[in-house]
Formats: sequence, structure tokens, C-alpha cells
Amino acid sequence: MTLTFTLDPALDEPLRDALLRIWTDASNAGGSIGFVPPVTREDVRPELLRHLAGMAEGTIRLVAGRDAAGEVRAAGFLAFNRHRLMLHWVTAYTVMVDPQVQGRGYGRDLMAALAGAARSFEGVEAIRLGCRGGLGLEDFYASCGYKEVGRVPGAIRVAPGDDRDDITMLLPLG
Repeated sequence: MTLTFTLDPALDEPLRDALLRIWTDASNAGGSIGFVPPVTREDVRPELLRHLAGMAEGTIRLVAGRDAAGEVRAAGFLAFNRHRLMLHWVTAYTVMVDPQVQGRGYGRDLMAALAGAARSFEGVEAIRLGCRGGLGLEDFYASCGYKEVGRVPGAIRVAPGDDRDDITMLLPLG
């Protein structure tokens, strides 16, 4: 089974609820998307609202993947730069797959869909993303064509005594 990906799907209540559920569930399953478990939907909601506000402003775009039943199973956000010297690349944020369907290749499909969406944006030549070290995420993103271009040791404090590297990855779209 494959997912059908849509750039900028209609932001109705079921989609917002699905994003909140996936973000919370993926975080609690150990996903590196801005939180450390345990989190509740109420913990995640303010961050989702910030993403939605960026979408309303036109500075953030959503790519959502649905299964054959229409359920949202994967999502990621692309943010445009506001600095005039950095308009030629976007940043991928909050890349997540529903833990209920983990291991089916949907993460790789999502990364390809994000790249396809970014290629459709006029003047955009690359995607940048940050990931948390210690989980092997950089290896996954490298397998999707990203290259590690920077690392700040210990920049992310997951818990007292548990500092992780902040890794910057880049995917040229040319």
C-alpha cells in the first residue's frame, strides 16, 4: 500500500486533529520532532498552532500523505526563508510518520514528496533540515539523498546529562 501525498491540503478539522494525533503519538514513540516523551496533545497543540499560523501567512507549506482509506499517515512542513539572501532554499520541519504504520517505507515516501513539493517552488534549489543526533536519523536522511553539512555537539539537551548533537542536513534539488 502506498500513500497519496498532497501539497497544501484543505486544513479542515479532521486534518488538524490527525496532525495533532500523529505528532503526539510519534513523539511518544521516540520521534525526534521537538518533544521528549511523554507528551499530551495539549503539550503539542501550541506548536501545531504556530505551524498553522505560518501556513496562513504563506511562510509554511504542508505535505500530507493519506492511505487508501483517507487516513493521514505522514506529514511534513516546508518553511520559506524570510531573509532575502536565503530565498533559494527551504527548511523541512516536523517530518513525521504515524507510528501505527512505521516500517512500511512511508518515511522515505514522505521525504520524496517533500522534495517534489520543494522542486515546484520557483527559485528553490535545496532543502535544509535539522535532526537530533543519537538516533541514527542522519543515516536515514543520507539514504534519502541528504548530505550532512554541519554539526553542533551537545546543542540539544534531551534531559539532564543527555545532550545530543544538532545535525544540519542539505538536499540539493538540482
